[in-house]
Amino acid sequence: MNPVLNYLWEGSICLVVLYGFYHIFLTKHTFFGWNRAYLLASLGLALIIPLLSFEGGFSMESNLLSTNPIYFLPEFEFSTNAESQTSPLLSLPQILMGIYGVGFLTVFVRFSIGLFQIFRRIQASEKHYQDGYTIVINPSFQPSSFFHYVFLPQYNPGDHDHQLILAHEFLHGSHYHTLDLMFFQLMKMVFWFHPVLKFVESSLCEVHEYQVDDEVTKSHAKDEYAYLLLKLVIAERGKQLMNNFNQFQTKKRILMMKKNKSNLLQKTRFMFAIPLMALLVIAFSCEESKEEALPLMIDIPIDETVLESVGGEIFDVVEVPPNPPGGMEGWSKYLGENLKYPTEARNMGIEGTVYVVFVINSDGSITNPEILRGIGGGCDEEALRVVKNSPNWDAGTQRARKVNVRMRLPIRFKLS
Repeated sequence: MNPVLNYLWEGSICLVVLYGFYHIFLTKHTFFGWNRAYLLASLGLALIIPLLSFEGGFSMESNLLSTNPIYFLPEFEFSTNAESQTSPLLSLPQILMGIYGVGFLTVFVRFSIGLFQIFRRIQASEKHYQDGYTIVINPSFQPSSFFHYVFLPQYNPGDHDHQLILAHEFLHGSHYHTLDLMFFQLMKMVFWFHPVLKFVESSLCEVHEYQVDDEVTKSHAKDEYAYLLLKLVIAERGKQLMNNFNQFQTKKRILMMKKNKSNLLQKTRFMFAIPLMALLVIAFSCEESKEEALPLMIDIPIDETVLESVGGEIFDVVEVPPNPPGGMEGWSKYLGENLKYPTEARNMGIEGTVYVVFVINSDGSITNPEILRGIGGGCDEEALRVVKNSPNWDAGTQRARKVNVRMRLPIRFKLS
């Protein structure tokens, strides 16, 4: 699969699993700081996990290789450049990458325009300064914040409601909630197509509001604060890069303010997220062996009639190994002239290494080719076809006697 498409696929699964855990187990609790940290960690892991790659320190392969020497032919890399035929049509991965690129660029442009409009509105508006924050006044604004800027339709320092709104927006700034929203915009560029992102955005912004509401009501009466929310409920939603005072369901915020605090025992639910994240890392990042590594040696069943016809015993190592016509240079030339990149694999963007095991008989003929590890898309069958049709080799010898020798051949199919 195309590396970018594979990255997006794995990251999408991470998003679904991690947000599913949040929605089922964490969303109704009052650990707002923890919930915020979990949501941000989920976004970060969805970006990072598909990029990670770990190999185990010990594997059965290395043990076998240290105790059982075997013949591996040099890897032959076969790319679409090696073919005389070219496909006139765009492949499915190319089409998908084109669509993805257009979506990424669209979100990026909208994000850039949004930033430009915010700073242009700041420059064109009246400004006041209070407690280290810049209060930007414009009749078209709704109460909202962007880093250390607070946007208000009007400014009346003596008005109690205005001071309550400012306290709310100052807390957004002190908690750096705008950084969360900026990070989410980066996530939105990468996974613009993902439907779960809408729910993640809603949950993240809800947590921001819950967190600020909780702190405001520690120094102000809950009923008074709830009444202010109701007065502002008809205000329209603010810009996506700002923390808007009224952009969420007022009923949910008031209910959360009135809700009893979650007990510490319920916080243990966050611990279950750790093995979940570890499982995702193992699933998408830990691979015991890469395509370039030697595959696990397994017993390939050999046709008994073949064994009888060629003298029985098959060697993995001999004094003089088999040699193809023209040596390794001739073998590479044969593979390059006869291999064809399967249309199915090309259209599906399949790349990788096919490992073929076969026997060079004492008479130089090739028998019993089998796939040790394949990649599908017709590549396995193509590798077998070319090996079966190979001309006879010079047989391997052991103690001056020609014998049957098992060979292993890696063929790397690569799209250019």
